[in-house]
Amino acid sequence: MLDPKFIRDNVDAVQANIRNRNVDASAELVARLYDERNAAIKELEALRASRNDNAKRMKQQLEADERAALIEEGKRLKAQIPELEQKVKDIGANLNEEAARIPNMSHPDAPIGSTDEDNAELKRVGSPTEFSFDPRDHITIAEELDLIDFETATKVSGTKFYYLKNEAVFLEFALSRYAMDVLVKHGFTPTITPDVAREDVARGIGFNPRGAESNIYTLEGEGTCLVGTAEITLGGYHADSILDADSLPIRMAGFSHCFRREAGAAGQFSKGLYRVHQFSKVEMFVYCRPEESEKIHDELLAIEEEIFQGLEVPYRVVDTCTGDLGGPAYRKYDIEAWMPGRGETGDWGEVTSASNCTDYQARRLGVRFREEKTRRLVHMLNGTAIAVSRAIIAILENHQQEDGSIRIPQGLRPYFGSDSIGPRAAAG
Repeated sequence: MLDPKFIRDNVDAVQANIRNRNVDASAELVARLYDERNAAIKELEALRASRNDNAKRMKQQLEADERAALIEEGKRLKAQIPELEQKVKDIGANLNEEAARIPNMSHPDAPIGSTDEDNAELKRVGSPTEFSFDPRDHITIAEELDLIDFETATKVSGTKFYYLKNEAVFLEFALSRYAMDVLVKHGFTPTITPDVAREDVARGIGFNPRGAESNIYTLEGEGTCLVGTAEITLGGYHADSILDADSLPIRMAGFSHCFRREAGAAGQFSKGLYRVHQFSKVEMFVYCRPEESEKIHDELLAIEEEIFQGLEVPYRVVDTCTGDLGGPAYRKYDIEAWMPGRGETGDWGEVTSASNCTDYQARRLGVRFREEKTRRLVHMLNGTAIAVSRAIIAILENHQQEDGSIRIPQGLRPYFGSDSIGPRAAAG
């Protein structure tokens, strides 16, 4: 969340950013609650000072009527202070709730817009894949090669679940290990994170575990939720901690399963593996000094590009518009891979994102670092190394061959153990 004092001191700029983000929030309300809380705290401190002064005077030699007056004053203060303490608590809770609705400020260069159509294309690497035959989408390919079973998964688990089968299983393992090796080379500490997080940690990262708009599953009665991304568990790793300045930047790579409700996700491009309720992902997460975060943001994007260049997949990089950023992000870059199976001519589909969240998450999670005699909030960044389900789409569709086989890109072969998949008839 943003510092409420910053909101109060910059109401117009914060409200303009809220409009650009298309968020239902009010900087004016937060500013008013901030002032109300501060006034109530000041009044409470004055009452406590009066109580302490009253107690000191009671220890002196006093006339009976003076002592009686002080006793009455003490009773009055004793009754007023708890009421005012509750008032401060209530205003503070309301302030935090309203402040949490306000998104992070946006980078000055982030394009202003409301949908992904307003994202700014920064570059393209490779040209859309061309074929001498009519390319198939990943659903058709997977069915022909007996790689994915959507029908049985729907019967067993519901829609938007799937079974990976045969070579697709080893493709998932290969992609995960390939991405993790790239990250280790760049100084990231490999981890396998829990798939469950406390709700307060999820809220601190910027995910709402409750309500119709929530995109993650809660575990009823447990105060926990299934993670939608390892960003939650990696971001919570140093919650309520004071880090040594010399330890920064801290680079973590986390493998996790990701669970998302995908409520309302529809359309032809949401079919198959593109939008599912469960998938595996390798996530990058960095804690750093504030002055380092923009440079590290560029580094995360460069690593994502390295990974997809190694997969020999055409892609483009987009600068995400304000209305599509997500609450915690100051700036976000997406990589969109070419997906030949989209529509009649193919189209771009998001496969990674890299976000600089500045101190927005750190403030609520209480992650600071010690520098000489001061304590400062860290900046926190995250980026997708590999979202396995979408990477599988990109590989199957871009590397399909006319004979029905799939060519495995050179960089992935040591992990996969072969240079191709199929062709063969689908299992009955």
